[in-house]
Amino acid sequence: MLSCGGYLIKQMEDEMLRSHGLKILSVSAILAALIGAASVAGAQSIIKIDGSSTVYPITRAVAEEFQIAKKGAVKVTVDITHTGSGFKKFCRGEIDIANASRPIQRKEMAECKKAGVQYVEMPVAFDALTVAVNPKNDWSNAMTVAELKKIWEPSAQGKITRWNQINPAWPDEPFKLYGTSADSGTFDYFTEAIVGKAKSSRGDFTASEDDNVLVQGVASDKNGLGFFGFTYYIENQEKVTAVAVDAGKGGISPSIETVEDGSYQPLSRPIFIYVNIKAAEKPEVKEFVAFYMKNALSLVLEVKLIPLPPSAYITVMERFNQKRLGTVFDGVSAVGLTIDDLLQREARLEFEHD
Repeated sequence: MLSCGGYLIKQMEDEMLRSHGLKILSVSAILAALIGAASVAGAQSIIKIDGSSTVYPITRAVAEEFQIAKKGAVKVTVDITHTGSGFKKFCRGEIDIANASRPIQRKEMAECKKAGVQYVEMPVAFDALTVAVNPKNDWSNAMTVAELKKIWEPSAQGKITRWNQINPAWPDEPFKLYGTSADSGTFDYFTEAIVGKAKSSRGDFTASEDDNVLVQGVASDKNGLGFFGFTYYIENQEKVTAVAVDAGKGGISPSIETVEDGSYQPLSRPIFIYVNIKAAEKPEVKEFVAFYMKNALSLVLEVKLIPLPPSAYITVMERFNQKRLGTVFDGVSAVGLTIDDLLQREARLEFEHD
């Protein structure tokens, strides 16, 4: 038998054992949880996307919905560095998918070929590239292509600086210009459509990679004029006014209807994603692309861009599944292309393949 003192000592020993045991169990449980979390994190697949700020809202919306559907098993990173920078990363194999607001150019095709990067070109929507002015501007809500060229061409730099130099009926006040940076597909398209040559532009304007900065610039300056994607105009209609562009048939304002009927020219354009075909061997990338095409129609409308006809998404997905590589544009931009024109190109590709 234990003495009274011995009994107390035994109780204390038992209590200490129970206490330490609980601590050991607690630490073990924490370690197990951490190891489990690390395993889950390690197992999480990642899809990397970069490129155009115009395509970004669509791809971001698709990525958010896809990640919800996959319940965290796949992480999709969607960054913005504009079309040109996106293609540089894409052709170096650093990303799986490139967002592009213009077709891939020949020098980019050559870079991809040199690096062994093959791809499928997938049109996802149309954009109505928008020229905008401040709401207080009540004189230039409609402009001809020739007037826009006179403002933006390289020879205008430092010389054409006031509204009345463009049109004598307009005020004798200096305008201030805002536009996307030179690495942007929007800049490439706008300068080719308006000036006649891609990247040919005056340099004395406020450039930004962030379309929202351009919107704010025009919104805060009575004499501001800028260009950016249709989504950014629609989201800020109370802050800026869209200019009706006259390409010879009267001023046409950007809208879903004027893009669909082909009348908004020459600033209507197709926009794309390009998928690295090697990356597409990964199940998560293949699933993401299928999810993109299945939900593109509704999500394109949600972000205020112009969707392709439903049948077009089926055709484009079939091309992806059949691994039909390359581009229908042969490295040349397509200024003035309508939705019907694009679909005809797609149909010719199908015919030539078959």
